[in-house]
Amino acid sequence: MQRGIAAGGRVFELIDTTPVIRSKPGAVEKNSFESGLEFRNVSFAYQPGGKTLRNVGFSLPKGTSVALVGPSGGGKSTIADLLTRFYDPSEGSVLIDGTDIRDCTVESLRQHLGIVTQESILFNDTVFNNIAFGDPDATPEQVERAARIANAHEFIIRTDDGYGTNIGDRGTRLSGGQRQRLAIARAVYKNPPILILDEATSALDTESEKLVQEALGNLMQGRTTVVIAHRLSTIQSADQILVIQNGEIVERGNHEELLEVTNGVYRKLSQLQAI
Repeated sequence: MQRGIAAGGRVFELIDTTPVIRSKPGAVEKNSFESGLEFRNVSFAYQPGGKTLRNVGFSLPKGTSVALVGPSGGGKSTIADLLTRFYDPSEGSVLIDGTDIRDCTVESLRQHLGIVTQESILFNDTVFNNIAFGDPDATPEQVERAARIANAHEFIIRTDDGYGTNIGDRGTRLSGGQRQRLAIARAVYKNPPILILDEATSALDTESEKLVQEALGNLMQGRTTVVIAHRLSTIQSADQILVIQNGEIVERGNHEELLEVTNGVYRKLSQLQAI
C-alpha cells in the first residue's frame, strides 16, 4: 500500500503538470494545408547562453521534400521538434501557409503531421489497434490497406492471429524491421499531408532497410516531407538537401549540386560512406 501511495503521488503530479507549449488565447484552427512550410530566421537555445540553431531559414513548398543531413548534434532533430511545436523558437518564426504556427491551435497543427522515428512507439496491444491507434471507428479494410502500403501485410498474416496478434510491450514480439513497418502503417492510416522521418531506417539491417525504404517511398508520394538521415543513400532523391553543422545551414542544394562543392561537408560525407 505504501508503494502504491508513493507511485500514485508521482502519477498525479505528472497528470497535473501544465504543458509549456499551449495554444494561446484566440489561436485559430488550422483545418487545411494549402501552400507550404517556411522557417524564417529561426534561432533556438535549450539553455541560456548557447544556441542550438542560428538563423535557420528555408522554404518547403507543398508536395516537395527536404533532407536534413550533417554531423550528430548539429540541430537536425531540433528543426523537426520546432515544426511539431514540441518547442517554440527563441527567435524567428515557423510558418505554415504563411501563418506563424504559434497562431494556430496545437491540436489542429499536429493533425496535419505524421512522424516516423528511429525508435518505433508501439503498445502492448494487437496489430490492428497499433495501426488504427486513436480511431475507434477503424475498419479492417482501412487497416489492411495501410499495412499493404507499408509492406507489412505479408508478415502480419503469417502471425498466429493475423491483425489480432498481440505484439507485446513496445512490440517486443516483432523484429526491428517489422516494428518499423508497423509504425509506417500507422502513419499511412493517419494520411497526414506533412511527414517527418527522423532516422527511420538507421537501426535496420540491409534486408529490412530495403523493405522499409520501399514502404517509406510509398508513404512519401504526394506529401510534404522532412527527412533526417545519416545514410545519404536514403535521401538522394530529395528535392532539396540542407547540410546542418553547429546549428547553421552550411550548404544547400540537391544531391548532384552538393557533390560538386569542393571540400564541401556533403561531399566528404558521401565519400566516407562510399568507402
